[in-house]
Amino acid sequence: MKERKAITFNSLGEFLIPLSRPLLAIVLALTVSAVLIWAAGANPIEAYAAMLQGSFGSVAALANTGVRAAPLILGGFAVGLGFKAGLWNIGGEGQIYLGAAAAAAVGIIPLPVPAWLHLLLTVMAGFVGGVLWMLAPAYLNAYRGVNLVCTTLMLNYVAGFFVSWLLHPPSPLAETDTHFPMSPLILPSARLPILIEGTSLHAGLILAVVLGVVLHVVLRYTHFGFRTRMVGENPEAARYAGIGVTRQIFLVLLICGGLGGLAGAGEVLGLKLRLFDFFAGGVGYEGLALAMLANGNPLGIIVGSVFFGSLKAGATKMQIVTGIEASLALVIEALTVIFVVAIGFGERVRLTRQKQKKSRA
Repeated sequence: MKERKAITFNSLGEFLIPLSRPLLAIVLALTVSAVLIWAAGANPIEAYAAMLQGSFGSVAALANTGVRAAPLILGGFAVGLGFKAGLWNIGGEGQIYLGAAAAAAVGIIPLPVPAWLHLLLTVMAGFVGGVLWMLAPAYLNAYRGVNLVCTTLMLNYVAGFFVSWLLHPPSPLAETDTHFPMSPLILPSARLPILIEGTSLHAGLILAVVLGVVLHVVLRYTHFGFRTRMVGENPEAARYAGIGVTRQIFLVLLICGGLGGLAGAGEVLGLKLRLFDFFAGGVGYEGLALAMLANGNPLGIIVGSVFFGSLKAGATKMQIVTGIEASLALVIEALTVIFVVAIGFGERVRLTRQKQKKSRA
């Protein structure tokens, strides 16, 4: 009986300890932001109450939070999966653009297939678009040792301007006679269903959450997940154990690219219903912040995305009530990531000192 209780306690500890760092970082970020709100002449309690009301206070507010969280979840997965293999995919923004462009290209074509199949093909096109955009960086990193951060970061700018070029005539993806570069409307058969009538909340959120659960199971309980984690923790030991490290890195990066592409596809098929010029708005970089916040854990990324989404959804309400600029939401996001990094650095220093004391003893 005692042994069973000990096992339960240890399992609970293993679940709670990884959450302690991001939760502490969130508390510290909100505390510092409260000081900033007070310095700006507003009441922090009133400001946070308004933000909470704007993000969770009604069905419409909940839907707005969900809409904003959906692309962040998938963008976070595109980075977080790479984290588990010791890889830094900074190209989420570019993969979002290419996934959205591929999905839009299929979504505006009237295919002679049932609506469910048209939607499925469109979503798959978004995944493939992200994979193709990651193909070159993945190959260069896995087989040639080229720095992944540099290649993926530079390709973000290429992707943005490439998609912009596609949205200008005479490209077949461009809508003519418009005041702003955009594609034609996505056909109704290729649109993601709306979950709550009268809101913009679409099925992309369900897709993102389901993929998060699948990723968690894959990383924790499958051979692919074990190989990925082993490569991330010690590539040389993984290679000595017979794991094809190069092949594993290549596969992980391609999946990362596909997940980024799905984030772009979800925005086009569920929310915007067109492909717009430079529409991503930094979602890929926020995915990087979320992956750092959750240390690549898919379930943690979902929770962090809901937190970030609620900040964005409630920021407008806060601005109306208190006059504090809505950009404070971005400040809170940045402070959260900074505190996560700082706490991790402090833990590393503490562990290093403990090891030094033991070695001296």
